[in-house]
Amino acid sequence: MLPRFELTVAAGGREALLRGPAALAPEPGREQLVGEVSQAAEAFGIHRGMRLGEALARCPRLALVPPDPVAVADDWERVVASLEAIGAAVEAGRPGLACFDARGLRRLHGGSLDGIVAAVRTALRRPTRVGAGPTRFCAQAAAARARSRRGAIVPAAAELGGEPISLLRFRDETAALPEVLDRLGVRTLGELAALSRAAVADRFGPPGLLAHDLARGRDTPLRPRRPSETLEETLELEESASGEQLGRALELLVDRLLARRERDGRTLRAVVLSATLIEGGTWRERVVFREPLADAGRMRLVLGQRLALLPAPAEALRLAVERFGPPHARGRALFDDGTAARRARLREAIRQVRTVAGPEGALRVLAVDPDSRVPERRAVLTPFEL
Repeated sequence: MLPRFELTVAAGGREALLRGPAALAPEPGREQLVGEVSQAAEAFGIHRGMRLGEALARCPRLALVPPDPVAVADDWERVVASLEAIGAAVEAGRPGLACFDARGLRRLHGGSLDGIVAAVRTALRRPTRVGAGPTRFCAQAAAARARSRRGAIVPAAAELGGEPISLLRFRDETAALPEVLDRLGVRTLGELAALSRAAVADRFGPPGLLAHDLARGRDTPLRPRRPSETLEETLELEESASGEQLGRALELLVDRLLARRERDGRTLRAVVLSATLIEGGTWRERVVFREPLADAGRMRLVLGQRLALLPAPAEALRLAVERFGPPHARGRALFDDGTAARRARLREAIRQVRTVAGPEGALRVLAVDPDSRVPERRAVLTPFEL
């Protein structure tokens, strides 16, 4: 756990947070909720996810730090890569919080948990809170009570009873529950676990059931990410770009990315579109294609819709590949699939053509009287059917 990771990166360092209460401002165009807050802001009762108006009412001199999602993503990628370098299969959650299974690393780092903790601190080279436990949530609770030079362990779920209900903010699904539970008088995980499961489900729905399971020590298995290579293209704009000029820049980025030799003919499954804004700060949008793509036209069509969400003119534009798809998926299937599959795809193509162009969008030439002296009698056009 790297406390206040996003706020520290956006503010330019931990020293900037010592000047007074500070919080991460809402991203442009998003819901008006503050992000991570400094320790001084927590003293006023401000927390992540609080309404901006309420936060300013509690602390009028609260300094709002413009978010920098691009720098946060880049720095967080370096952190996760450092953990993977010691052999960990990392589940990268939100920036500043990562989990991995330590059982397979004991022999690599001295045969004990202390050796793994030392390897993590050496790899990251920054103040880090390390916690361990039988589940993801137990480890997060241990990391919350740990200090930068001393780790902590929650050996069993029974020890979660005295932990504050605010630990539920570590999970996006349950982040909104602590404030409501505190108003109802539920202030510890033990008090939440003592409630009837049916009553929690009736009041809070699926998030409440998940919170109830976490309080009792039950959690879902880890889902480590698959390490992959980085492929990206950046374009510096001479003037602040918007509108048609920004669309031309996007076309150039897509063409450059698809022309990279490192792509090796693979399709693209997910990409990240980001921009540096002329007014300060950055903008970042993750795009997952409905199917793996290698067609520049279709990619520009999808990414152009997201580019319209840009909150201000941009001075730099970047397009990065987050996940690759199979190489030449459609081209290979044309020859490798059986006859039935090819005919089914052709029928679907004909149906789509007729939907766009009308009933006469797909026709074929049928020879009627090839020996006729009148050209119009030799052949006719008929609907194409398989």
